[in-house]
Amino acid sequence: MPLIQVKTSVSQPESNVIESLLTTLSAKLAQHLGKPESYVMTSFDSDIKMTFSGTFDPVCYLEVKSVGNMSPSQTKAMSDDFCQVIEDTLGVDKNRTYIEFADAKGSMWGWNGKTF
Repeated sequence: MPLIQVKTSVSQPESNVIESLLTTLSAKLAQHLGKPESYVMTSFDSDIKMTFSGTFDPVCYLEVKSVGNMSPSQTKAMSDDFCQVIEDTLGVDKNRTYIEFADAKGSMWGWNGKTF
């Protein structure tokens, strides 16, 4: 049910870097939301043509979706945490990373032939 998608203009990092990034984000998202990691999905797309502030300098966009309501304190903590992980792992400055947080109704999220 929780999902974090990473989209970046950074060239494709080594496979082990991507795997480490995704497993780190997966564990952190589960922890921040207090949900089992067994439900967390992650994805990574690189080499996307993106601009920010009118330049092609490295940039990153994250989407975080979850069934239920994320509180302002949770999204603030996640923003701080995830921006730091992206900066440390991909070298994208925190001020060049946007994160979209979206709550989903259980009836609008499908899994295993059902909805939540």
